[in-house]
Amino acid sequence: MLEALKSLFENNGISEEIRAEIESAWNQKVEENKLSATADLRKEFAEKYEHDKASLTEAVDKMVSERIEAEMAEFAEDKKQLAEEKVKYATQIGEHTEKLKAFVFDQLKGEVAELHSDQKVMAENFVKLEDFVVEALSKEISEFQKDKQDVAETKVRLIREAKAHFEKVRSNFVKKGAEKVSEVVGKTLKQEISSLKEDIEAARKNDFGRRLFESYQQEFSQSFLNEKGETAKLLKVVDISKLQAEEAMKTVNEKQKVIEAKEQEIATIKEAAERSEVINELTQPLNTEQKEIMNNLLESVQTGALRKQFEKYIPSVLNGRTPAKKQAINEGTEVTGDKQINIVNSNQFNSNIVDIRRLAGI
Repeated sequence: MLEALKSLFENNGISEEIRAEIESAWNQKVEENKLSATADLRKEFAEKYEHDKASLTEAVDKMVSERIEAEMAEFAEDKKQLAEEKVKYATQIGEHTEKLKAFVFDQLKGEVAELHSDQKVMAENFVKLEDFVVEALSKEISEFQKDKQDVAETKVRLIREAKAHFEKVRSNFVKKGAEKVSEVVGKTLKQEISSLKEDIEAARKNDFGRRLFESYQQEFSQSFLNEKGETAKLLKVVDISKLQAEEAMKTVNEKQKVIEAKEQEIATIKEAAERSEVINELTQPLNTEQKEIMNNLLESVQTGALRKQFEKYIPSVLNGRTPAKKQAINEGTEVTGDKQINIVNSNQFNSNIVDIRRLAGI
């Protein structure tokens, strides 16, 4: 049939319309056959899949069941052995527990006894250490107190000795100084008075020239500078105002400084009065010598620490040795020998002083 259709198509024995219908019917039939073949194949494959699935499921179930049975048997055997081992372990652990308990109890008993012994020894050592520390500390404190008292006594003794030595040095200095000063003052006074007379004469001449110049200047200003009198007056008023302002500012500054100085002076006086009151109160029971020594000791001490330092020094001052009686210093009469001292007339000297004060503008 295919050969016949092929020959018809090749020979053009049919029209185009019939040819198209035949081709359409042919294609439709081919498609139907394809669908039918596909459905048959699908059905065949589905049946084969179901058969293979059932076979595979049966095989897997069989294999799993056999494996589970073997594992269950092995698990039962292991469980049985575990129970036997557990019973055996419980039996052995009971025996071992008793032995371990006895061993631990013996060891703990020994350790506790050793601990009590160590605590007892440690307590004895602490008591010994405490006694040693207390003894050493008391010894050090007593030595420190003794050293402190020795320092205070040494300071008092040094002040007593320094005072006696100072009196001796002062008397020698006054004696020798009186001789030297008397000689030097005589020479110097004579030279200075002669020089002063010369200076006064020169000052008188200078004062005369100055007054002469001032008179000439005043006359010249009144005669030749009168044309600028108004301007000069205004400038003078300005200068006077400026000077007054400067004087006022200067006065204010000076008063402020005076106020600050007075406040500081008041504070100093107040502190000095308070210090003097405290020292007088503390040294009132002492005699004159002891008061003088105590005042020297408390001279460099702050006011707030006076009482504390007084309590520190009072035993040494009261127990100290009384120094030797002071020797009176006899000032000898100045010996000038044959030297003659020229005495300036009192009236002339006073006149010279007046001239000096006048020249200085006082």
